[in-house]
Amino acid sequence: MPELSRFYGIIIRMYLEVGTPHHVPHFHAYYQNEVGIYSLDPVELIAGTLPKRQQRLVEAWAELHQSELLASWERLQAGREPLPIAPLT
Repeated sequence: MPELSRFYGIIIRMYLEVGTPHHVPHFHAYYQNEVGIYSLDPVELIAGTLPKRQQRLVEAWAELHQSELLASWERLQAGREPLPIAPLT
């Protein structure tokens, strides 16, 4: 699963699903042993769990980079590599 970004111990990834219908456009956020799955439009937690602080960081990051996340989703579904997305600093 391609990694899109990494910040404050959080890793953001997106699955490649060429030619297969899947869920709504989404990404996975990993922090230690926790995983949160977030929809892209609107940005919201749809499965899993993260600690509150990390959840807020992921949501803020995703709001800032929503168009880039949607573009990455489209690239992956077309069989292309996503472009890296800047982390929170």
